[in-house]
Formats: sequence, structure tokens, C-alpha cells
Amino acid sequence: MIGIIDYGMGNLHSVTKALERLGHQPFLSEEPEELAKASKLILPGVGSFRDGMAELEKRGLTPFIKQWAADNKPLFGICLGMQLLFEESEENGKTQGLKILPGHVRRFKNGDYKVPHMGWNRLNFEQPEHPVLDKVPDGHVYFVHSYFVQEGSPEVLVATADYAGERVPAVVGRGEIWGAQFHPEKSSVLGMRMLKNFIDKEGVADHD
Repeated sequence: MIGIIDYGMGNLHSVTKALERLGHQPFLSEEPEELAKASKLILPGVGSFRDGMAELEKRGLTPFIKQWAADNKPLFGICLGMQLLFEESEENGKTQGLKILPGHVRRFKNGDYKVPHMGWNRLNFEQPEHPVLDKVPDGHVYFVHSYFVQEGSPEVLVATADYAGERVPAVVGRGEIWGAQFHPEKSSVLGMRMLKNFIDKEGVADHD
């Protein structure tokens, strides 16, 4: 059973429809007690880091998500949802994140490039054997973001994209915790394959 964390800032419709196309019926909830019944969770997100963390705190979701991750249960962060997995962001002033993965979020600085970074960029596979990339073809995925993660450990870096003179972490992962800076639900065959890999991979939560 796949739960989608609803904290008022997610691209919920498109993520739900993508999972339905893969043959699943996810449920949406902002209640930790309900989300705890899921075997896998997706943390979507569109908007600012500070607002996202405030909404998670308001709903009592922060300690729940951190404990879920500490138990190494499957969690997939999308766009802002991926950024929230990290330690801190400089967006609208420094804001503490969920601190599940090492790294900080900062704004693109290169004035020769358009910000936000919006459109299709090619993925570079840094860890081609990672399960999130299983049977994922070479190609482009769809980004919309002005801030990017400066990862604190190369071990979490699964795939990158090049933009504004930066190597942008596009896919991250450690254990059962995965994330995508782009929108897999809007990224055609590549993105749908990644979602399928997340859904199909057996994790510790499948044995609860």
C-alpha cells in the first residue's frame, strides 16, 4: 500500500495519476496514524523549503517522517520533497530540513542561465547499479526548480544533471530513502520507470 504525504504543498494529482497508470491505488493523508499503515511513502512538493517545513511541523509530520526514515522504510521525495530530506536550505533565510540525508540546499548563482531551471535535461548516471536506475534508459527528465542540493556525501549521489555550471543532484539515495529533484511523474518513460522501481523493490516495510 502506497501512501502520499499530503502537507498542502504537493503535486498530488499528477503523482496519484502516475501511480494509477502503474496499476496502483495510492492513498493521500496528512495523518501520521494513517500514513503509518503504508508499506511505502512518497513525499511530493512544490513551493518553498521554509513553507514546506512549516507545513510538515504544523501537521506533526516531521517526527513521523524522521522515524520512518530511521527505520529504513521506503520513502521517495520528489522535487521540494527531495530537498526537504536534507539538512538545511538557504531559501528565504536558513531553514532546517528533515536531516535524513547529508547536504544543503542553495540557489543557482550563475547569472548567464535562466532561473528557475525549467525544462528537460539529460541525466548522468553516477551509480548505474543503484536499484532506482534499474532498466532506466538514457535520456532527459523534466525539472522545475531555482534551488538545488549541494550534497554532503558522494555516497548519496545516484544521478546528476548539468545546469548553470553546476553538477545538480538529480537522483539521490541511501538505503530505502530515495529522491528525485525532477518530476518523475512528468518525465515520460524514464520517470515512470523510476517510480515503478520504487514501488516494486521489496523493502523492510513489506515484512511488517
